[in-house]
Amino acid sequence: MIFGPSGAGKTTLLRALAGLERGGAARIAMEGEDVASLPPGRRRIGFVTQQAALFPHLSVNANVGYGLHGMARDARVVRVLEMLRLVGAEHLVGSRSSHLSGGEAQRIALARALAPMPRLLLLDEPFSALDGKTSDELLARLQPWLRERGVRVIQATHDATDAFLTHAEVVLLRDGQIVAQGPGFEVLQAERERLARSLNVAQRPAS
Repeated sequence: MIFGPSGAGKTTLLRALAGLERGGAARIAMEGEDVASLPPGRRRIGFVTQQAALFPHLSVNANVGYGLHGMARDARVVRVLEMLRLVGAEHLVGSRSSHLSGGEAQRIALARALAPMPRLLLLDEPFSALDGKTSDELLARLQPWLRERGVRVIQATHDATDAFLTHAEVVLLRDGQIVAQGPGFEVLQAERERLARSLNVAQRPAS
């Protein structure tokens, strides 16, 4: 999990991993394979952002099945329905994407990213349109499914609760630099103490 305040560089880092941002001289490797030179479509990386970015002229089913190239029609239908059930959106089968609420659109964007069975899933605060209870329920649905299929996840967030709920390894970004990495309770505890010290200094009356 990538944790840091707004402007720390979380989105830029995820976009570089997905192949949507130039990484400069950085080496990007997955399972020993250098993927920096591969186009986004060949990296097998799913990416879900704060904005669902669905294709408004396509139905919910067509959006979810958009990346299933080369799959037989019947198999594609089965996969789409499986993904909709996974994200709790089976009631949206056949709906028009342009008629979805923000939370519904985010579920469909997540289903679309998972449908091609990526080896890595990038999440850029995708649950911001969902209330806390719904977000927690969705994470509970996803975690065992992702674990069973060996899909690795990198989630960017500024909400410490996300890190604690997922028990994830946390990378702390500040001003585009990695300043700490480790278990969430260690990294975030140190960050809380740093912020508390800064706040105490700022509030201390001048002598």
